[in-house]
Amino acid sequence: MNKKALLLLGCPEVPVQTGIALYLASRLKNAGMDVLVAGTDAALELLKVSDTEGHYVDAEKMMNLDKSIESLAEKRMDFDFCFVFVHNDAGISYLATVQSMSKAKLFAIIFGHDAESLAGQIDCNCEKLVARTVHNPIPLKKKIDARIREVKRWAVSN
Repeated sequence: MNKKALLLLGCPEVPVQTGIALYLASRLKNAGMDVLVAGTDAALELLKVSDTEGHYVDAEKMMNLDKSIESLAEKRMDFDFCFVFVHNDAGISYLATVQSMSKAKLFAIIFGHDAESLAGQIDCNCEKLVARTVHNPIPLKKKIDARIREVKRWAVSN
């Protein structure tokens, strides 16, 4: 049985989010995981436009953010891993919400001008990947690359 991963995207006002979401989805998919992306309507539309052929994220594996939270709350779905994209207070709220409803190993992907400040506000049990970046995806890519090997090992061993 494949491990399942959820990528949770907020408003795409910070440009780096879309590229990193596609990159992470690709890495997880290549590791043999079943990847679902939940996000705001705008975030999902950006992914669809950026990945028209569905190479990284299948359009059928995308879900409205509020509906995904509802499904988690009602125990209709859960995941082995959840990657919450955080660039504002709403992202922190979604992270805490998921932590309270899911058994998933949580990762907070924290970015934007206030990344360090946001990271300091997070007190739930999660792994933090923090980069003060808005446009350049490379700092987050490096952090993901460093952690993805461990995620693969954890997925295989459990």
